[in-house]
Amino acid sequence: MFAVPSIVFIAHLKNLLDTPNGRTVHQSLTPRLGGVAVFAGFMSALTIFAPLGNGVKELLAGCIILFFVGLKDDLVSISVAKKFVGQLLATGVVMIMADVRVTSFQGILGIYELPVGLSYAFTFVMIVGVTNAINLIDGLDGLAGTIVLITSGTFGYYFYRYGGPMFSNYAFVSVCLIGGILGFLRYNFHRASIFMGDTGSLVCGFIVSILAIQFIELGNKTGQPFSSAAPAVTLGVLFVPLFDTMRVFILRMAAGHSPFSPDKNHIHHRILAMGFSQISTVLLLGLLNVVVILVVINFSGLGNLLLMGILAAVSIVLSVFLGVYQSRAARRQVASS
Repeated sequence: MFAVPSIVFIAHLKNLLDTPNGRTVHQSLTPRLGGVAVFAGFMSALTIFAPLGNGVKELLAGCIILFFVGLKDDLVSISVAKKFVGQLLATGVVMIMADVRVTSFQGILGIYELPVGLSYAFTFVMIVGVTNAINLIDGLDGLAGTIVLITSGTFGYYFYRYGGPMFSNYAFVSVCLIGGILGFLRYNFHRASIFMGDTGSLVCGFIVSILAIQFIELGNKTGQPFSSAAPAVTLGVLFVPLFDTMRVFILRMAAGHSPFSPDKNHIHHRILAMGFSQISTVLLLGLLNVVVILVVINFSGLGNLLLMGILAAVSIVLSVFLGVYQSRAARRQVASS
């Protein structure tokens, strides 16, 4: 909270501002270095108060790598390939040095313990996927921060209650991230005086991805309330960013474009096009994520496959609804012109 006004002042002084363009929603020059403040709050609190064992020290090392990758992108813009190399390095640190990885599918399609090579490959895809999903959802004032708040709060609660000696220090990670995000959201809700930028979204996405992996392992190793349903519950907790990323990737590839080519087809763009305000859109998506989390938690007894089927059905219905509404809006626009 104390850092953001100084960052805003320096960004305006040095002209380090995000210029509106055809695919952004904001309409004025706005600093995009809010991630610096989030990172400072998170790192200082965690290193002072938290036990750094069980992979947390390596998590911090990965955060530092992504912080500088994101900072460079916010200042001068870098290619997708360079950002991917940064993510590769950060992921390698936590996977290889701390052995943080998904070791079991816990009965999904009859698969339990994973071979080491497949475990590393799946973990890598999961970390990069979740990191980029949080990065891509960062398109409205307060949206990424709200989603990170909800997901890390959910994971943190279960680490606190059921973590034991192996996982309880990840409750510290969750709480310190929540603190950093709350201080930032004070200035980021509409109309935002500062954006998170890649500095913040990459670091937050990386932290959330590690929390998700450890949450799955928590079910596998300590038998917390969801036990073998932990993978499906994790998908539910991350529903909004994962659904949005999968949807836009599929639509881009179906149109013959690169899945990484930017457009205005994200779920928040579609909801805005329905006439909702930015604040209403953020609250609506936050509420959607909370509802899905409550459903997967309360129906975790159904098991992984049924829960994943429910999530897939919800995703398809939501995609169809957004597509139908978009085509109707386009027809109305053609008719009026």
